[in-house]
Amino acid sequence: MMKSYTELYIDGGWTPANGQDRAVINPATEAIIASVREADASDVDRAVSAARRAFDSWAATSAEQRSRYIAAICDKLEQRQEQLARTITEEMGMPLHLSRGWQVAGPISGMRAYIERAYLMEQLSGDSHSVISREPIGVCAFITPWNVPLHQLVGKVAPALAAGCTMVLKPSEMTPLHAYLFAEVVDEVGLPAGVFNLVCGDGPAVGAPLCRHPQVDMVSFTGSTGAGVKIAQAAAPSIKRVCQELGGKSPFIITEDADFSAAIEYGVRDVMVNSGQICCSLTRMLVPQNRYQEAVELARQVAEGLQVGDPMDDNSFMGPLSSAAQRERVRSYISRGVEEGATLVTGGMEPPVGLDQGYYVRPTIFANVDNRMAIAREEIFGPVLCLIPYRDIDEAISIANDTPYGLSAAVWAADAEQAQQIGRKIRAGQVNVNGGGWNYTAPFGGYKQSGNGREWGDEGLAEFVEIKSMQFP
Repeated sequence: MMKSYTELYIDGGWTPANGQDRAVINPATEAIIASVREADASDVDRAVSAARRAFDSWAATSAEQRSRYIAAICDKLEQRQEQLARTITEEMGMPLHLSRGWQVAGPISGMRAYIERAYLMEQLSGDSHSVISREPIGVCAFITPWNVPLHQLVGKVAPALAAGCTMVLKPSEMTPLHAYLFAEVVDEVGLPAGVFNLVCGDGPAVGAPLCRHPQVDMVSFTGSTGAGVKIAQAAAPSIKRVCQELGGKSPFIITEDADFSAAIEYGVRDVMVNSGQICCSLTRMLVPQNRYQEAVELARQVAEGLQVGDPMDDNSFMGPLSSAAQRERVRSYISRGVEEGATLVTGGMEPPVGLDQGYYVRPTIFANVDNRMAIAREEIFGPVLCLIPYRDIDEAISIANDTPYGLSAAVWAADAEQAQQIGRKIRAGQVNVNGGGWNYTAPFGGYKQSGNGREWGDEGLAEFVEIKSMQFP
């Protein structure tokens, strides 16, 4: 039965939205699973005003009080884990057995890390005759993406709550349903009215007035670099703080002495998980020239061994792309790669066998890729991997850094110390060494056109903090 959502969560309660209805589509079945009535500029103003009214009292609460609220939200989210996982799978397509960990359990553990970090706000430091304190920045606008929706929601909301900020959240119009569940949890735990507000809608109708609003002190955005530019421009006239996690074209350097089988399996699966719709995917695999053909064959075998199919099937490693538009974007890049002269090793334009319904794309690998090609320079955001040869490590590092992005990278070498030395030369905010995985207590964010600021860890909290110094005789 299709669900209908006609309300927004503003000032501690559910209130009718004033915008138009938008369908939410299951990308695996192409069926409409929900209807969401979106906000308009007047709703945005109501939400921001509620956050502004709530700020002074929320900012004055103790760290103990804020930490208790964060813990209570985590407990309620854990009680709804299966509902959240199924909802996210239905609205964006990641296989359910992976959504349970990637999309839900992981973000909840990440949120729990801010229970104790709330106490950092009460720590004072001193220098000579000064006392230095931390204060919350104010009212925050959060614009989150569709690919890992709860992860990005929590990565903004958790540190903001810990810091003592109030907020207005705009989730992606493609995947708003998880945010309704989160708002229900916030309501259940009795978070003070106006601290958390939810408005749904697209960028022009809701995101733009949110970023321009004179009572918003900070904007935190996750999405494409192009959209990030527009958000920064909208926020600039009022000198808001802007924290952005944007696009990536991340390199993966595999050295000649590395365990090729382990490294290449790690790299291929990294690109193909979530159907390639992860900003830090290692989409450029750099391998030594004298082992290049071996690498291509290993990559082909791994990719062809990944099952693409029904997200409710535990054997499916890849589900569909998130939308018809995203599928066409990825297909256009595959076509462009062939036109540019790259060798299509596996995958391609045709849908996987037996999957004519749903927005599916086969895991695709290109060989003989030059780093100047569009498929090596532009973010595709799909299951497409480029294999690029290099002559020596210096050239590999040069190719790795020859990109407008700098979000993530990886290195795999026989010696972990050597891998770390190579990683330190790559201009990226995160480097995974010899198969290292995600860490919710480490900072995440990019260099160059991959954004500014950091999420998660102590650095994630710092984005929501103003520093005050008081001088004494």
